[in-house]
Amino acid sequence: MQTPLPKFLPSLVFNDKAEEAAQFYTSIFKDSKIISVLRFTEDQPGPAGSVCLVALQLNGQEFQFANGGSSFNFCEGMSLYMNCDSQEEIDDVWDKLLEGGKAQECGWLKDKFGVYWQIAPTILWDMMKDPDTAKVHRVLNAIYKMVKLDMAAIRQAYEG
Repeated sequence: MQTPLPKFLPSLVFNDKAEEAAQFYTSIFKDSKIISVLRFTEDQPGPAGSVCLVALQLNGQEFQFANGGSSFNFCEGMSLYMNCDSQEEIDDVWDKLLEGGKAQECGWLKDKFGVYWQIAPTILWDMMKDPDTAKVHRVLNAIYKMVKLDMAAIRQAYEG
């Protein structure tokens, strides 16, 4: 019996690094694995034997990665947002994803594959929904001054 697909299945299309990216990401996140790798055959548009599609799980969330050729690029308008339960988790994931990538402001980074990530503390999402807009603005002002997010500084800004 097949496992039902999630309602939303993130699909990332790489130039030619889908399998390498899948191996990299599954080495970083717990509860992660490569489910399957589909390779092009002689009668398909990619080089025979090269990776066409990778099915994987990252932290239990299913993804599909594909190789689409040089016309596919990532941009800042789309990112993967990761909630982290501790500063240690933020530091660990940040450092690993940043390998070969570039840090950006407000908890964003661009990894070595060109994928954009937002690495944030889980508490931030609740803070941003607080009806007290003064608290929300203090948090935003603190975040605007950060590169990698600092949970203690965010909490301090929230509490005033």
